[in-house]
Amino acid sequence: MKVLALALFLTATSGAAFAEGRKLVLYTSQPQTDAQQTVDAFRAKHPDIEVSFVRDGTPRILAKLRAEIEADRPQADILLLADSVTMEGLKKEGRLLAHRPANLSAYPADVHDADGFWFSTKLITTGIVYNAKAPFKPESWADLIRPEAKGQVALPSPMTSGAAMIHTVTLTSNLAEGWGYYRSLSANGALAAGGNGDILRQVAGGEKMFGMIVDFMPIREKAKGAPVEFVFPKEGVSMIGEPVAVLKTTKNEAAARAFVDFLLSSDGQELAKRQGYVPALASVGMPSGYPDRSALKVMRFDPAKALADDRDNKKRFGDIFGQ
Repeated sequence: MKVLALALFLTATSGAAFAEGRKLVLYTSQPQTDAQQTVDAFRAKHPDIEVSFVRDGTPRILAKLRAEIEADRPQADILLLADSVTMEGLKKEGRLLAHRPANLSAYPADVHDADGFWFSTKLITTGIVYNAKAPFKPESWADLIRPEAKGQVALPSPMTSGAAMIHTVTLTSNLAEGWGYYRSLSANGALAAGGNGDILRQVAGGEKMFGMIVDFMPIREKAKGAPVEFVFPKEGVSMIGEPVAVLKTTKNEAAARAFVDFLLSSDGQELAKRQGYVPALASVGMPSGYPDRSALKVMRFDPAKALADDRDNKKRFGDIFGQ
């Protein structure tokens, strides 16, 4: 009887462990619709794996995760968040699990973490949006400091947007003027406040004629009839990759790795394209409304250095724009 009881116990507990291993919890900053589409597409390939998700802005997701870690009860298995700097911070803290997908040779060499802790799933660039009634069509970052653009430029603040911080660091690291470019913007009456959604609202509504913004927002709104245009400036653009990573504390390692592999597969990259994003995998092509990929020149960016300099960069920006 004891042997039978032990056998029943082992069967029950192993069954429970197996069931737990087929469930995943995703924490993401994707828009709600995109997050649901991502989960549904993954489950179409892996119907035996259950996935639930929590979505919010990256800072709120990170705060939730840290509170759970502090309580020794992390709930997430996978993170799909906005930017590489956030992932680099978690990597430095030892929170992520290294992964080696089967084949990344078709991807650009610099879009993934070299140590395999996080992987870019798309290329979300920041360029220039302008209103159809703007006095000129901008082609360069320098155009935003022209006299005709005085008081007509809006840009998201790095104090509220991670993408804006990456954009700021990218421009100051690549443009010859460095931080002098942002001082010129401020002197020309540029307004730095809010996030990318605020910029779109101001430019589409005619409150401002020009803005710095992530690409997909104005491209989507133009398709709906908004009086906006988007350009990739000739010097190049900044990029966030909406990277995916597996938490080291996952109880569902095999399923979590499968989720990462799906997003990096051609099916996962086709999904990004259908959602209106530039896939990280160039062979998939560009979504509707975008120019040819040759028009997209991504500037250099070092997430580890940006993480180390984050406090100083925010102080510099705040001093220039009075924040």
